[in-house]
This record gives sequence, C-alpha cells and structure tokens, in this order.
Amino acid sequence: MLKIIVDAMGGDNAPAEIVKGAVAALEQNKNFKLVLTGDENLVGHELVKYRYDASRVELIHCTEVITNDDIPTQAVRSKRDSSLVVGLRMLKEDPEAGGLVSAGSTGAVLTGGVVHIGRIKGVLRPALCPGIPNVRGTRTLLCDCGANAECKPSYLAQFGVMATAYAKAAFGMEEPRVGLLTNGTEEHKGDPLHQEAHALLRETKGINFVGNVEGRDIMYGDVDIVVSDGFSGNIALKSAEGCGKTVASVLSREFKKSLGSKLGYLFARRQIAALKDMLDYARLGGSVFLGLRKVVVKCHGSSKAKSITPAVLQAIDAHEGNLIGGISSLLAANLGAEEGE
Repeated sequence: MLKIIVDAMGGDNAPAEIVKGAVAALEQNKNFKLVLTGDENLVGHELVKYRYDASRVELIHCTEVITNDDIPTQAVRSKRDSSLVVGLRMLKEDPEAGGLVSAGSTGAVLTGGVVHIGRIKGVLRPALCPGIPNVRGTRTLLCDCGANAECKPSYLAQFGVMATAYAKAAFGMEEPRVGLLTNGTEEHKGDPLHQEAHALLRETKGINFVGNVEGRDIMYGDVDIVVSDGFSGNIALKSAEGCGKTVASVLSREFKKSLGSKLGYLFARRQIAALKDMLDYARLGGSVFLGLRKVVVKCHGSSKAKSITPAVLQAIDAHEGNLIGGISSLLAANLGAEEGE
C-alpha cells in the first residue's frame, strides 16, 4: 500500500495540529498508509485522541527536531535522527513511500530534499509551487515562491515545464495555461532576465505558454500557472495571503458597526462565507517541491489541521498522477530538441 510520510514535529503547531490533520486525511482517502515521524510519546499522546484504523498508521520514533533557529545545512547533516531527516531517508529508501509532508523549516526541507532525495535528471533548480485561490474558484499554481531568489532564464523555463507536469498529474488539467510574472503583459516588458525567459518559454515544448502576466493575474487572470523567480514569487504569495486576511478582517469589522450592518450580515452571510473560503489559501494545502525524485510537500510553518489534511491528499494525487515521470518526460522532450539543433 502507498505510504505518505508526515513530519509530525515540524511547524509551529506540532505535533497536535499535524497529527489531527494527518489522521483526518485517512478518512478522505482509504488507499494509503500514514507514517508519522517524531517523538513517540508526544505523537502517541495526540493519536489516542482520535479513532482510526491502526493498521494504516505507523509511528517512527525520532529523538531530534529541526527548528527555525537551526542553520538548515548544518541541521540536516548533524540532526540525523530528526523527524524531517528520518522521513526523507525513508522516502528515498522505501519503494512504497510516495510522498512526504512537512510544515517544518523551509530551508531544512529544501536542503534535506536535495541532499537525501536528489534532483530529477536534467533539473537545474527545484522550485516551490503553491496553489493560490483565484476568482474562478480553482487555484493558480505559482512557481517559484521562494526556493530560488536569483534565477537564470533557463530556470524559469524549467519552472514552466515542472509546473505544467504538476498541473496535469495532480489536478487533471489537460493543457494548463502558463504565464510569466513581470511588470506588464507586453512581450518586451521586464528586465533582460524576464525578456530572455519569455523567449525561452515561448519555444519550450510541452507547455501552453500564453505570455506575460502581472501580479493581479495570479488571482484574477485567466492563467493556470504563473512562472516567477523565487524573490518576486514569495512577495506575490505573501501579498495574496495578506489580501485574504485583510478582506476577512474588514468584513468582520464593518458588519459589527451597527444594528443595521448586523442585520445586513444575516442576509449576506452565505455569500460572505463563500468569499472567505475562496480567499483562504490554507484550504489548498502546501507547496509541492518540484524537481525532486520523490514528492515533497512543504506546508506553511503556522499550518493547522485544515491545511495538513489537503497537503497529504496533494502528495497522494501527485504520486498517483505520476508527477515525477511527467516532469522527466517533458524535460527529456526539450533536451532532445536542443540536442537535435
């Protein structure tokens, strides 16, 4: 049976919210086994709170935890019995392990993923790819959102390839539309990096590149994938998160101002709830670390159960949709084209 490994000690709300969310995923998908890595006493204390099929849950005891205060490269090498490193090693070595989910240190997950799992052949730089809520009621994939602050045009072209494979594998998109994030939709807009990346993306095989897009198009445009350097992508991601929190806060404040506004809320509460749900990025899970030889999903450090559950399901969908094979095939097609030239 497929195994999904969850770093039970990673994140601000570990292990309580991590365990709660992971166990909830067992009810939503009956075809996988959950492996929790972490302190057996702490994690076990949380597990006894829930009812679940014990034959589908395995707890791997770990004596160490990598925190946000640790230097990622040092921690990954020195804390070999940490919940994250143990999980990554198991992901690499166990043929039944299809994915790992962690809300732990982003730097440690990225470093550990490259060191212990390794990159798919041909991948220049792995990238983080979260889903951003959009006006269509679906999600826009943003690749990259922080793994690569400085990029070359070739990196951005590969991000388009990897995100396309992810959209097809995990979400069943047949021909996802790919846009390049820059400061204008015209072809000539952007600095030399983005101008050259635009030209490369236009020639890249296997992707449906539709041109440049602006920041507003991530949530309001007609694209399925937005390619970005990690620096700009991270700003865009955090801006979207802030937008959602701001809208929810303003609505709450305004509807409490007077009796009339409270009555108005009674008539509009369904629509308001739908708006809040649409803007809630947490319901979409985590960011898949594209370019590794196995599926790794990085959740926000403050993630609670409602974000961990879809992240586990993300890992399952990406594995079962053959994400790794899809990326490999698209990369091979483009490499072959270059060699043919």
